[in-house]
Amino acid sequence: MNLPLPIDDAIEPHHASSPTDHFIYEMQLHGYRPFQDEPDPRPLPEEPHVQSGLTAIFDALFEMLGGTRLEPDLEDLFWSIPNLFHRAGERIQRELDRNEVAQRTGQREQDGSEVKSVELERLVAEGITLLERRNAFEFMRDYAADLFEAQTGSAWRPRTGSKVNHAHVTAAMIDSRDFLSARRRAETEVLIPAGTKIVFSGGMDYNDHELIWARLDQAHAKHPDMVLLHGGSPKGAERIASCWAEARKVTQISFKPNWTKHAKAAPFRRNDEMLSVMPAGVIIVPGSGITGNLADKARRLGIPVWEIAEDGA
Repeated sequence: MNLPLPIDDAIEPHHASSPTDHFIYEMQLHGYRPFQDEPDPRPLPEEPHVQSGLTAIFDALFEMLGGTRLEPDLEDLFWSIPNLFHRAGERIQRELDRNEVAQRTGQREQDGSEVKSVELERLVAEGITLLERRNAFEFMRDYAADLFEAQTGSAWRPRTGSKVNHAHVTAAMIDSRDFLSARRRAETEVLIPAGTKIVFSGGMDYNDHELIWARLDQAHAKHPDMVLLHGGSPKGAERIASCWAEARKVTQISFKPNWTKHAKAAPFRRNDEMLSVMPAGVIIVPGSGITGNLADKARRLGIPVWEIAEDGA
């Protein structure tokens, strides 16, 4: 009788994974893999489902931690929810920037061949999908930010970067050149908004919010397309002005001093940057040398200056 030879695992050669095995493994692990041969055809989540899901998350956290020793931590936890989507949008934005570079390279390398043409079409389709994904995350961030404000009474703000929404970019992306030019226009409109620029400046010890809101309402009535520029102070007059802009849905641009680059001169260099926009007017609460410097420079440039007297006059 011929007995089978014993198998010695020690001499068994290592078998490399085949490309097919690797692909099947990744499909099992990650599901659909977009952009390999075609864009991901699956739909984006619908707005009502997003809204109900995020509302449930906030409600569940409140029910779980409210009235317990962990309740003081609720605000930080609520803040992290819109920040989660904010960071996801920033990550996709970086992918979109790389996609734009690849498209530019593809445009330069076009030689009439089908291979180059198909690759450029794939990059355009990938770019459109990235735009839609980024806009979806920005919608989630903004809705979660509204829930944060409803729960805490204060507006949500990212600790780094700008809170912008590019939702209007996704129309008519037809070919690569149209896609790139539309994207450039959209980025410019969001980050340098059109409208009448009004500068506001005041000290961190000034807290007459009723007077500040009244003066800003006057400016807004005169300039319905008003864009508010301010120094971004965490408290005092400029913080009140920022809250006014949030409530009135007025676009605001925060010019924070760059202490690292300009040291003690940072607030004065910041004043120069705000005035370089050539605003239609400057509203100030006098009382500090920094706001006085802003007012003097504005008058020398012929920019109207409106003062809010500290006594309310």
